[in-house]
Amino acid sequence: MKSSSPLCLTTLLVAVALTTTVVDGFKFMSKLKMPTYDANAELVKEKFGDRKLVVVTGTSSGLGRKTALALLNSGEYHVIGAVRDIDKMETVAEIDGFDLQHFTPMKCELNSFDSVKTFCDNINDFRMNKPLDRLICNAGVYQPSLEYAKWSVDNHEQTMQINFLSHFLMISKLLPSMMEAADARVIMVGSVTGNDNTVGGGGVYPIADLHELDGFDKGFVNPIEMADGYGFIGAKAYKDSKLCLMMMANYLHYKYHKLTGITFTSMYPGCIAESPLFREKRPWFRTYFPIFMKFITGGFVGEAEAGQRLFQVAHDPRCSKSGVYWSWNGGPREGRGAEALEKEGQISGSGGAGGGWD
Repeated sequence: MKSSSPLCLTTLLVAVALTTTVVDGFKFMSKLKMPTYDANAELVKEKFGDRKLVVVTGTSSGLGRKTALALLNSGEYHVIGAVRDIDKMETVAEIDGFDLQHFTPMKCELNSFDSVKTFCDNINDFRMNKPLDRLICNAGVYQPSLEYAKWSVDNHEQTMQINFLSHFLMISKLLPSMMEAADARVIMVGSVTGNDNTVGGGGVYPIADLHELDGFDKGFVNPIEMADGYGFIGAKAYKDSKLCLMMMANYLHYKYHKLTGITFTSMYPGCIAESPLFREKRPWFRTYFPIFMKFITGGFVGEAEAGQRLFQVAHDPRCSKSGVYWSWNGGPREGRGAEALEKEGQISGSGGAGGGWD
């Protein structure tokens, strides 16, 4: 993996903090208060019961949709789904049979920092001082055929803002709310394409590489198109954004895990070859890529199974270890749900994937 030294990690996070204007977001340690009586305790108990509170970005399709369903079906979580389209999310929730008493969709446009800030403010109002137990950064956009950079509301290249910068901002805003949670976890959905020590990452051009972070150093504002300061390449923009996410997980573990007890990890559920993530690929690719992954590489995983794997990282006590990049050894069907955990499904630190941004 390129640019993964502690110095590069520090440089990345400092540069991004300046880019997203949230450099004060992680100075939460100075704001800690002594525990006090919470007059809302009974209202919180009535609202959430004994369920843990989890935020998942991108729950209206793909991996996020299946993960939210798995969390709800466990009976142990109240899920807040961060989505662009509330109407679509409500339709999906009805079709999939979401437990609507314990699922709350909230508007969040990752293409806008103001929308992310409003979303975080709404969560803090909604939770009524109940600690946030899980934050799952899943949503992402993949536009490999795009020939030119598109710009976010904040004038940043949109792939990097949607996949990484806005999640960086969200974590910085919500981390204080996780301080009092037992076994709090922040989980980033990475990508195998961000690892140059894998076939998908190191053997398929273009390779993720942040170089000297010249793009971030220059402010990463239009007309700066890429984190490395070079010209725009759609597929590389996605890979670089996922590499940034995985580097951030490592850095937050290094910097804050011992101080806060919060677990910071990234994960790879397998290649979700039929995911909406590939909706902008050519028709022939969408037809034959799943077949190739299923019968040639053996790396294919369906959305439901991938959702179980992300659920596992969020739920299983054995996944409470911080600073790990989770994936599954053996065939693509290992590690499916609790039963496989007790048999042959083994989790190891390596991998990466992606989610449809909806």
